Amino acid sequence: MTRWLTEAVPRGRVAAFRTVIYLFVAADLVIFTPWVRTRVSVPGDLYHPLLIGRLLPLPTPTATLVAVIFWSLLALALLAATGRAPRLLGWAVCALYLEWMIIAMSYGKVDHDRFGLLIALAVLPTAGRARHGDTTRTEAGGWALRVTQIAVICTYFLAAWAKLRFGGLDWLTGSVLARAIIRRGTDLADLIAQVPYLLIVAQFGIVAFELLSPVVFFLPARWRHAMVGFFYSFHAVTIATITISFAPHLAAMTSFLPLERVRPLVWARRLVGHGTPAPTSADVDTLPDQDPVGASADPAPLGDQAPVVGRPAGP
Repeated sequence: MTRWLTEAVPRGRVAAFRTVIYLFVAADLVIFTPWVRTRVSVPGDLYHPLLIGRLLPLPTPTATLVAVIFWSLLALALLAATGRAPRLLGWAVCALYLEWMIIAMSYGKVDHDRFGLLIALAVLPTAGRARHGDTTRTEAGGWALRVTQIAVICTYFLAAWAKLRFGGLDWLTGSVLARAIIRRGTDLADLIAQVPYLLIVAQFGIVAFELLSPVVFFLPARWRHAMVGFFYSFHAVTIATITISFAPHLAAMTSFLPLERVRPLVWARRLVGHGTPAPTSADVDTLPDQDPVGASADPAPLGDQAPVVGRPAGP
């Protein structure tokens, strides 16, 4: 189990994941949760902090406090996305975003799609330095990605548990999706709702897929990526029908993907013709003697984090 939790991954994957997460935090402030700034207009006696807010304890939000958190977090998240000072900036972003979420969720509604993102912010500072494109492997980075993956799957599994715990079997056979479509459905959802019993079948399917989501850890890399692709397609359908995005969850779920293969800056340089030119024949003649192809041992493949069963593919 320890080897599985700390399965080494390329540092380039950690660097790419770090960039994705911190850029999402910046985008979240200005796109998805700018409404948090309006909380200062709500009377302070309506602020009922979450348990963590009561334990610390944290002050009642004021206009000054929220403004300081917003601008500080926006600047620090953009800096952290560059990979500089990963521990200092990482812990600062984690603390500020946690307070941002406590303010957001302390007025009666708690969104469960933030869990994986918060865990990612908590573990990324422990991954250490990582550069884009670096193929050397890191167990600390592998642990950070694995813990985030576990949080993502817990979001699914515990959501199903909550449905059955509070809604019982009536959640499966009731009008949950029908009510959602009435409240915020799209034209596509209206078409789907006209098919007899399709919404009931969809409710059974949702709970089944959430309960079976931990299976992703037992699959080989190829099938694991296919299952993660199914997760993304499920959320695409959710957005298209009832306009619920789960954007923070989708950002955290990139921890399953081989992000080190995504190199937009390198692709852009090649596209505009500024990539490294191929050596000419003159250049080849002046190169130092090199070992023939195949004389040295093949480097370890990038691969992916191994499934929970079997021997993990370590360095």
